[in-house]
Amino acid sequence: MSNANAAERLKRQRDDLRLLNQVMRHDIRNDLQLVEAYAELLDDHVDEEGEEYLSVIKESARNAVGLTTSARDLAQVMLRDEAEPTSVSLSRELSQQVEEVRSAYPGAVVTVEGSFPECEVVGDEMLGSVFRNVLRNAIQHNDETPAEVVVSAVERDGEVAVRIADNGPGIPEDHREEVFGKGEKGLDSPGAGIGLYLVRSLVDLYGGDVWIEDNEPKGTVFVITLPVAE
Repeated sequence: MSNANAAERLKRQRDDLRLLNQVMRHDIRNDLQLVEAYAELLDDHVDEEGEEYLSVIKESARNAVGLTTSARDLAQVMLRDEAEPTSVSLSRELSQQVEEVRSAYPGAVVTVEGSFPECEVVGDEMLGSVFRNVLRNAIQHNDETPAEVVVSAVERDGEVAVRIADNGPGIPEDHREEVFGKGEKGLDSPGAGIGLYLVRSLVDLYGGDVWIEDNEPKGTVFVITLPVAE
């Protein structure tokens, strides 16, 4: 394939991705939010048996809206130019995502342990997507009622470590790389999700790291490290 043909093919692919991103951000997302809104209006119009079904509809719609957000963010990362990350306020970005997930999942208990470091970390406008996807994952894949999430962050030796701990079922050690879409089959790996694939991709871009630990007495801890901006 000539360089000209390769460049034309790449341009078509990027145009297709832009179109898909627009559909995801507007058409599909708007329809899902409409489903959410009308489901809320049905609260006073269903019997006890219907409440259970309505709850499933609302949760599924909410999760699907979150998926469109992750897909939109991933498309934005793929479409971006080779811009270097700059610096972002860790406290501002993490606090904002904690408040947003509290609003989106009022049945969950999201607790902040201590205070967040008031420092700038290496990142860009997509850093909030990292925290949003891990927080949502901690609630969506939780089998406890209520789902409990504890968020903390400490600055040490030129980096910030953010810990997002949940009381869910936990993730077996031999499956922990697969959830980031980093198995041999990439995003086809069992348990891999677009949101956590995006998390790993962005954290790698920022020069940080992300891994999974066991929580006690049960659950999972996602640890995200980010370099402090110079």
